[in-house]
Amino acid sequence: MPPATEKDSERSSQTVKALLALRRMIIAGDLAAGERISELSIVDRLGVSRTPVRHALVRLEEEGFLDALPSGGFAVRGFSARDVFDAIETRGVLEGLAARLAAEKGVAASDLGAARSILEAIDALIADDADVSAEAFGEYVRLNAQFHTILSGLAGSKPLVRQIERAAALPFASPSGFVLSQSVQAKPQRMLIVAQDHHRSIIEAIEAREGERAEAVTREHARLAARNLRHALQTRSAMSLVPGHALIRLADRV
Repeated sequence: MPPATEKDSERSSQTVKALLALRRMIIAGDLAAGERISELSIVDRLGVSRTPVRHALVRLEEEGFLDALPSGGFAVRGFSARDVFDAIETRGVLEGLAARLAAEKGVAASDLGAARSILEAIDALIADDADVSAEAFGEYVRLNAQFHTILSGLAGSKPLVRQIERAAALPFASPSGFVLSQSVQAKPQRMLIVAQDHHRSIIEAIEAREGERAEAVTREHARLAARNLRHALQTRSAMSLVPGHALIRLADRV
């Protein structure tokens, strides 16, 4: 394979720029669900050539943000509440499989130690006497994402990690998709404490080589997101805090 040229690097950089910008626009609702994407308008808007835009559109279709149209081109995908519940369940099944495989194969103490370090940081955020502020919720999102990334990797299966990443690519299907919506619930700290108990139980089950328990707790943990979705669908202020909420069809928010 010939070495990458400066032109290749520039083309790749432009594709990444287009991908990130388009993904942000879709998540923010700047491109509405059902809207057909005009390549030329995107080219003008982003200041990149058509080829990187086309590559970015293909990638976004693979991630689930876009639908390929029979007549050619792409449109922003809309989601029903059922679609979101199914996406969350799919992620839970895959993460549960990762937890079970990790328990059955055995995990190095250093890897479990990395997970426990994150749990200790989360403990400090949600301590009984701590003020769970907006900033604390934001930090929880960051730490929670790190924990789930570690959890996915504990099974030592690159194909499985790729499938989990694919399942969690949509922002509202990710492990932290509905965390911020909890901040407007009554006693928001309660749900974080339950989630943290799940985190710790998963790691304990993996360390004890209890595969079935590790899988069951992980799948139940994912269902917390489904519970938060039900609340968010009924509360406008909560739904507005869900990344990508504009993609969920209004007719299904009942």
